[in-house]
Amino acid sequence: MAQQKFPFNPIPWSTTDDQAPEALKSDNVTWAPLIRCPAVFPVQLFETAISQLVHHPEYNSTLILRSEMVSESIDESQISPIVPTIQGFTARWSIRRRLLPRRPGRDAALEQHCTLYGHTNTESSEEMSPSILVLTPIVDLGSSLPYYHPRVSHLAFRYVVSSVPMLQIEVVPLPETPVDLNSRLYRTCLALLETLHRYGWGAMIHYKKRVIHDCIVPREPYQDLYLVMRERHKHLVNEWHEVTDPLKHVFEDIGIATFLMLLWNDIYASHEAETELSPVTSEGEPWRNWSRPPAGFVDMGCGNGLLTHILVSEGYGGHGLDLRARTSWAHYPETTQSHLHVEALDPTVLEDLEASHRYLKPGVFLIGNHADELTPWIPVLSTLCSASGYLSIPCCSWTFDMRYERSKCTPYPVPTPYDEFVDGLNLGGDGSNTSAYSMYRIWLASLSHHCGWKVESETLRIPSTRNWALVGRVQTWKDDEDAQTSRENVKAIIDNVKGRGIFKTRTPEGKASEH
Repeated sequence: MAQQKFPFNPIPWSTTDDQAPEALKSDNVTWAPLIRCPAVFPVQLFETAISQLVHHPEYNSTLILRSEMVSESIDESQISPIVPTIQGFTARWSIRRRLLPRRPGRDAALEQHCTLYGHTNTESSEEMSPSILVLTPIVDLGSSLPYYHPRVSHLAFRYVVSSVPMLQIEVVPLPETPVDLNSRLYRTCLALLETLHRYGWGAMIHYKKRVIHDCIVPREPYQDLYLVMRERHKHLVNEWHEVTDPLKHVFEDIGIATFLMLLWNDIYASHEAETELSPVTSEGEPWRNWSRPPAGFVDMGCGNGLLTHILVSEGYGGHGLDLRARTSWAHYPETTQSHLHVEALDPTVLEDLEASHRYLKPGVFLIGNHADELTPWIPVLSTLCSASGYLSIPCCSWTFDMRYERSKCTPYPVPTPYDEFVDGLNLGGDGSNTSAYSMYRIWLASLSHHCGWKVESETLRIPSTRNWALVGRVQTWKDDEDAQTSRENVKAIIDNVKGRGIFKTRTPEGKASEH
């Protein structure tokens, strides 16, 4: 039976509360306790709990992008003199981190000391464990703190060991900073205390995060490039010509384009084949010299064409295909319009794509971004045309010629024990993997392996509930015989679809020659 989560019961500080722990004491500053709550985990887990606060401040503020460690001090003599001394405690470890804002044009970065303290006299096992974390912003004389940082010179997270263990937050507020229950500082400390309570409880029950980001593309380069790309293309929100939500679609496709640019640079760094470039030119943009797919990309079911437009605008060669032109297409520049095409694919008659299709050439990279009926065909087509890779972000659940039904669609054989294979897919949710969408993703992943692709998955940093992606960038075959087996598997799939006689290619809506 799952352990019951202890509720969070905050207690505002009161000078008349006889049960309240004494405030911290320092020679050069005066501490003001603000709020406390019962601790639901032992002091031995305090360091584990606060490590999340130190390394992931963005979890508690939407205004912070991430933190970067500048330096580390593990000896008391190396710790900065601006870090406060606390009576009865010794500073054991300190890092200097840099907080990076999510919007650099509005907020400045800030460096900060994060210092861990333990009891000076350690007579018991409890006292040996660190029990205080102090955050100290580093601000030049005459400068002010950025908005995302509370107005304090020090902020302490404290574990008080007693008959009823307590978590407490104490601060050294800047002059004229309100600390009442309605103040911004109090509300911030309330949120921080709840976060520490949650992290400590998670550490005690050995909580394992189910959704893991940045498995394929590292977080730091992604976030840095995304900020640049967002500034370059955010104007598209105000130029939106569809009835759909521009905020969701614009920033979602900026995120996908950012991921692809970094992924391609990693995949093709060793490829010296000349790539298909769009006519757009620019200077001072490092990605213009990055590696890219040898035969460009094809965005299958490109819809409004926004992802194709962003990639083409940044110098990447490729094409977007869809059954009909959207309103947006006519409003893109000519350099984009020439890369958008009305076309309906019939994969059942394209068994030799290398010779029969003008866009699906060897070395192409296929994109299936919420491609609906085309989703299961992405790995199949990638094998048929000797693609250099693909990215599939499934949304609606389709098989090759009908809606997906888990009772009728069993996964293809996988190379490892089934449970291990599923665990490696990073499906999220409650971990049961019994929902229809989870089962569909498992089926897609097994299909990818069946088509000869090493299965890799990523939970993308995009504003969509359908942000799980399947990436094919490495074939599983080791020799020509393995390659032939994968191609035979693909052709068997196509023969099976033909035999059922259900599949029908939808008719293009519009004249392909116009686009």
